[in-house]
Amino acid sequence: MNGPISIGVEGEIGLIRVDNPPVNALSKAVRAGLIEAVAAHNADSSVAAILLLCAGRTFIAGADITEFGKPRQPPSLADVCNAIEASTKSVIAALHGTALGGGFEIALACHYRVAAADAKMGLPEVKLGLIPGAGGTNRLARLAGASQALKLAVGGAPIRALEALKLDIVDILATGDLTADALAFARRLVARQAPPRPTRALVPADFDPASFEAEAAALTRKTAGQDAPAACVASVRRALTMDFDAAIAADREDFALLAAGVQSRALRHAFFAERQAAKLNVAADARPIGRVAIVGAGTMGGGIAMSFAAAGIPVTLIDTSDEAIDRGLARIKGNYENSIGRGSTSRAEADARLALIYGTTDRAGARDADLVIEAVFEDMALKRELFADLEGICRDDAILATNTSALDLDAMAEKLQKPERFVGLHFFSPANVMKLVEIVDAAATAPETLAAAVAVAKRIGKVPVVSGNCDGFIGNRMVAKRGAQVDRLLQEGASPAQVDAALKGFGFPMGPLAINDMSGLDIGYSIRKRRGTKFPIADAVVESGRLGQKTGRGYYRYEKGSRTPLPDPEIDDLIATVSAQLGVERREIGEEEMVERMLFPLINEGARILEEGIARRASDIDVVWINGYGFPRWRGGPMFHADETGLAHIVARLRAFAAASGDPSLEPAALLVGLAESNSTFSAWDRARSAA
Repeated sequence: MNGPISIGVEGEIGLIRVDNPPVNALSKAVRAGLIEAVAAHNADSSVAAILLLCAGRTFIAGADITEFGKPRQPPSLADVCNAIEASTKSVIAALHGTALGGGFEIALACHYRVAAADAKMGLPEVKLGLIPGAGGTNRLARLAGASQALKLAVGGAPIRALEALKLDIVDILATGDLTADALAFARRLVARQAPPRPTRALVPADFDPASFEAEAAALTRKTAGQDAPAACVASVRRALTMDFDAAIAADREDFALLAAGVQSRALRHAFFAERQAAKLNVAADARPIGRVAIVGAGTMGGGIAMSFAAAGIPVTLIDTSDEAIDRGLARIKGNYENSIGRGSTSRAEADARLALIYGTTDRAGARDADLVIEAVFEDMALKRELFADLEGICRDDAILATNTSALDLDAMAEKLQKPERFVGLHFFSPANVMKLVEIVDAAATAPETLAAAVAVAKRIGKVPVVSGNCDGFIGNRMVAKRGAQVDRLLQEGASPAQVDAALKGFGFPMGPLAINDMSGLDIGYSIRKRRGTKFPIADAVVESGRLGQKTGRGYYRYEKGSRTPLPDPEIDDLIATVSAQLGVERREIGEEEMVERMLFPLINEGARILEEGIARRASDIDVVWINGYGFPRWRGGPMFHADETGLAHIVARLRAFAAASGDPSLEPAALLVGLAESNSTFSAWDRARSAA
């Protein structure tokens, strides 16, 4: 056979090999070739069983992403699964690497499965706003039962081969060479004349409807408003209560509806946007990073150190005193203990990572580092002094990076002799958890420095987005616009709980005021002082001694030892007092108005950021907000949401907000107006820019 599918015979075992690098994606050629190969082996009287193998580093890792959003070309994945399952000769899948989505559905349609010990498998379609479209939930429920099918389909996370073996998804684990062990297993099946075992013919285990619904409710508790998790539940429910073919037909209908819906389009947009954000149009090779030094052993510096240690990169953690180092290392150890307690990290893994982190009070510890990151207080003079000193300590080819969240990188690098090796690496707190890193491109940053920053961020499992240099970069510059509107909403009649509930109802995991309480209200206060910006309510809260969770009082009150925000009549009185002093007449404000007033100015600032070239693409802004600020992924990010809402509507509302408040900063940006008047979108603007 030609193309990505080849066939052969070893004794009485027919071989089908998929070779479609890099991840053996299910392209049209692969789908058609698999059906043809199964038919060829079924027609060969010398073949007694069929072994499905994949070349390269993985089994079929999923759908061909180049086909996303395009008309489906036959044969469908369901056609492939049905052809495999209908084979008159047993088909055995040999799994290695990752068998995900459509790849796992093909494995489930095979009659038997052999897996390498390090193989992973799962149904992540829910993360793209879809359900498995070729019978995956139905077959999985027949093999592993309702509970496991629910967990895998609704959660979308993969499982390891050993767990799959325990769940009867996999028949055996390979103990040596996968191909040899799979061939031996196939020959044993032939020797005992074992017939094909169609998964669809298996009888689902009895299930308790009440228990099923309770588990489904628990799994979907945090996905309110999302269509795909609920559809996954419905699919598993059908698998246990309906005829197989009828259930599959209903799955196809749900899949088509989801694929055409805005939520799936938003999730697919986010998927591609993250990959696009990490691409650089620079003709420079990334400098290799083998050792890192971090100056500042506080919460941020420790979290950054953990991120590098998790990738196997040794870290020197530097601070001014032994006490600071001890506190920092103790905090890191505590984080690892928490991870061990949750089961997300093993003791051996935590010990290995901790062994990569070394603490010292001597800045000379940065001498051998390939990358040095400062994570000290947001003080320009302190940072400039630090980098001037580090430049004399570090190797000439070492990259110097700042973790500042807002300060001017060009001013910070003014006195450097080699500013071309200076770059911003803005991690988000907690740095060992949050995925986003804003890579800030200063005026003198060399292309190879920028390339190295992006490469190392990807290496440690982060999502990098390149930003130009401005106050607040992409994310925090936009947050400031939302913060101003939050303060105005409080002045005009909204309570903290109402403001937070509005954005939580939109899909954010936390409201902005609860987040501010958690971060510490003094942080925003000091930034506003530096900028000369006044937020009357926010400033009054801090000046009254309420700094958030760390003082037990902020916009909410907190019981000792608890992080649960509770309403506080004192804050209601303070807000009412400030509103009266400002002469603002308070009123009832609806949730829709609150959401628009918090999101539309933020979107407007995103348009200005694009006008100024601070962000390279509108989709980059979406990546920042999804991964750094909790913007609901299933809404695609603020700029995608703007396109879906309609730019003309946003322009009209911004003009109304500006007129009502007398605030000219709420007037719509020129880019936003231009796109609205031409009936265009930010997505179209991105496409035009990439084509230019």
